[in-house]
Amino acid sequence: MAKVESLITDNLDIWSSTVKAKSAAGRGTSKKIDLYGIEKLRELILELAVRGLLVPQDPSDEPASELLKKINTARAQALNGAKKKRRETLPLIEVNEKPLEVPAGWVRCRLGDIIQISSGAGLTAANMAVNGEVPVYGGNGVTGYHDQGNVFKETLVIGRVGYYCGSIHITPVSAWVTDNAFITTFFEEGIYLQYLAWLLKGTDLKENESATAQPVISGRKVYPIIVGLPPTAEQHRIVAKVDELMALCDKLEAQQADTIEAHKTLVTTVLDALTKATEKESFDTAWARIAEHFDMLFTTEWSVERLKEHILQLGVTGKLTAPRPSAEEPPELLSRIAKIKEELVKSGQISKQKALPAISKDEIDFELPVAWSVERLGNLTCKLGSGSTPRGGKDAYVDSGIIFLRSQNIWNGEIRTQDVVYIDSATHKKMSGTRVLPGDVLLNITGASLGRTAIFPSELVEANVSQHVTIIRLIEPLMADFVHILIMSPLIQKFVWGRQVGMAIEGLSKKVLENFEFPVPPLEEQERIVKKVKQLLATCEQLKGAIGESQHTQLLLADAITEQSVA
Repeated sequence: MAKVESLITDNLDIWSSTVKAKSAAGRGTSKKIDLYGIEKLRELILELAVRGLLVPQDPSDEPASELLKKINTARAQALNGAKKKRRETLPLIEVNEKPLEVPAGWVRCRLGDIIQISSGAGLTAANMAVNGEVPVYGGNGVTGYHDQGNVFKETLVIGRVGYYCGSIHITPVSAWVTDNAFITTFFEEGIYLQYLAWLLKGTDLKENESATAQPVISGRKVYPIIVGLPPTAEQHRIVAKVDELMALCDKLEAQQADTIEAHKTLVTTVLDALTKATEKESFDTAWARIAEHFDMLFTTEWSVERLKEHILQLGVTGKLTAPRPSAEEPPELLSRIAKIKEELVKSGQISKQKALPAISKDEIDFELPVAWSVERLGNLTCKLGSGSTPRGGKDAYVDSGIIFLRSQNIWNGEIRTQDVVYIDSATHKKMSGTRVLPGDVLLNITGASLGRTAIFPSELVEANVSQHVTIIRLIEPLMADFVHILIMSPLIQKFVWGRQVGMAIEGLSKKVLENFEFPVPPLEEQERIVKKVKQLLATCEQLKGAIGESQHTQLLLADAITEQSVA
């Protein structure tokens, strides 16, 4: 078994470092790390254990064939003269029924040959004793406590129905098992409870399950499954080795989790030092520190996402570009915008809006260059409002026609049209207030995708949007790119998530949106900021792609090691 030991120990770096990012619903910046390599190692340990490849066989052990005879004898004696119905006889295992090789001393058998399962007893949460101390087991372990039990020894419990069907747990001496789980009985003189638990965890108990909306297992599905049964003495040796290796996995998992958290803390600290720097000298020092340790800092997709956020923040607060004399300073730009808006109102092209309150110093909690101004979003726009649902709802959708954009089509920096729907020209004309034009900034204002934003591109010509998307049409079209990156930045995302309304579904009303305080630099500086930010974000995407490829290679390597070791 030295080969098995080296397979695990020689590849500890692969097991420990192979991780996979899994996105959480909601804000796109929230990520969780899946320690995929250690998960695969646990699977490998179980696979080796239940196939007899984890510990050496001892020729002096009583063979499992004799154990199986004892089980059959005990079962026949228990049924002899019993009034309860005999279980249907399981078919003999065909030679080629399942390619499961077992070591000398083991025997191939069906699960129904060695276990008996029966459903627990119903017990709702309302009927549990409030002060009870007896644990209640459902499909996924302890679900509450009661003042009495229905099993009175350590009992192996199998989840019976739902998401956790097939999950394995061992109860304490006294417990209540509900009808969401099976109580397992077996020949305790020859089958070690702990080994049986590992065997069932390493077996696909749902292999005979048909595709249904509600996963469920039963004796009819579980009993025919073929497994390998080792001698009793070997069962104890296997459990000891599995426990030892699982403890190693726990240790590796804790170390890797600590390493990941330490890395996150380090990345957060150095990036925060950069964005919070108020003097050029401290900013340059923080930037030099990042540059010196760049290869160590930005090694995960999470860290690159944090870098992107800080690039956006630095850009929209004027720290990425050096100020230059401008032909049109912000006060002049805002004055010109106000005059254009007044003319649009006079000509009837837009309705007159209620004057927005002046911005007080207390409302501005961010540092900006001296030459910049701050203005409310509503004063920068000639259109600010969400779309609507076409009359008839989904029945109004057609196979081709005018694009109808929903929140799932709006992603930061792009319009995704893979699952876009269409409306006909007649519906489009009726929904003139929801019409989108090239250069419009779109913003998701409800639900899990709240805050995602994109600029409507000229190649799509025009479209309509749903009530979950707001159209931001700027009086000065040249500001669209800057406003877009401004909305993506933590500066405005803080407003998006901090000023939303509604309890059940997050949402941003027009009234809330138009009062957002937006930094306004000179137009020429906006252009330089946008150019710089786009360059840096593109570099981040390239870096993230390289990290993704590296992680994918590690995932394949972990899978390959697992597959080859049990082939």
